[in-house]
Amino acid sequence: MKEIRLGSVLIKNRHKRGITQDELAAYLGVSKSAVSKWETAMTYPDITLLPRLAAYFNISIDELMGYEPQMDKMEIRKCYLQFAEEFSMLSFEEVLECCHEMIKKYHSCYPFLFHMGVLLVNHFMLAGSPERSGQVLEEARELFNRIKTETDDPNLAKESLQMEAYSLLILKRPEEVLDLLGEYIPVSGPSEPVLASAFQLLGNQTEAKKILQIGLYKEVVSICNLLSSYMDLCTEGAEEFEQICRRFLAIAEVFQLNALHPGIMLPGYLVIAQGWAKRKNWEKTFEFLEKYTELAAGEIYPLKLHGDSFFNMLDDWLEDFLPLGPHLPRDISVVRHSMTQALTENQIFQEIMGEVRFQNLAARLKKNEEEQ
Repeated sequence: MKEIRLGSVLIKNRHKRGITQDELAAYLGVSKSAVSKWETAMTYPDITLLPRLAAYFNISIDELMGYEPQMDKMEIRKCYLQFAEEFSMLSFEEVLECCHEMIKKYHSCYPFLFHMGVLLVNHFMLAGSPERSGQVLEEARELFNRIKTETDDPNLAKESLQMEAYSLLILKRPEEVLDLLGEYIPVSGPSEPVLASAFQLLGNQTEAKKILQIGLYKEVVSICNLLSSYMDLCTEGAEEFEQICRRFLAIAEVFQLNALHPGIMLPGYLVIAQGWAKRKNWEKTFEFLEKYTELAAGEIYPLKLHGDSFFNMLDDWLEDFLPLGPHLPRDISVVRHSMTQALTENQIFQEIMGEVRFQNLAARLKKNEEEQ
């Protein structure tokens, strides 16, 4: 992250011009000692001297200060991951205060602000109380709203709109979600087939194939998320619910999602178990709770996004184009704990929590938390 670096900028430009500290001091009407202190960052020049210094070296005041109000992609990623780790180790309020300082410092760096909003959405549950969690979520929502309104980047504005709606949904304000998103669903399909065809016409088969792999990956993730939501919504009989589950599991098997994307399968198994619990089918409930636990405590660590033998051109895209790269939005210790909570604090399983079979699953997940 970039700080004020006036001292090093002065040294660099003074050497470039081939002048001494004495000569620069004489030009500005200050002592050599003053220039020396500026260059060692012991003090800064009077603000009225900044235009003269910048003009002397033929640079802007921003260049002179060595300060940039924007962060690049890698700096944003590093900052996010650092805060995510600190949320798992330090007090919530302590880390949140550091987040607030950075948000103030980079007030107009909208990609950074977006990720600070995402950070809050991914950690609000650690705030300590429902009331405080709601305040943190509202803070995130306000960030997304400001980004959406002020950014010149249409893609970032669209993502901010979606995240604002998601924040409102968690806050249980559905009317505002509908007001924000409207009820119109666009008909246009994905752009990847068109892009791939263009590269194919240019004779670049490799890029065309890569683009289609990315498109397939995104669509598989999307359809699994949609099916999970549809399963959760299904209130009809067991036959309809089982049909939806069967389709979800078929896609998961075809694309080997247990290995490719455990982050899709874990909530998927949990939603299926919840659905059977609602229908009092405890055998099927346990079947999918066992699949959930087996995966959560299995060989999926270090947990991050990646390709496989089919999606063999995906890793570079994940690293270069996703804001956090292949990394998780929460520290792994927080993720492991949330896996346990999703089972042990889920009231829909209340009737079977006393059973040995359930307690064994809970114990295995708690042990998984300890295996950092």
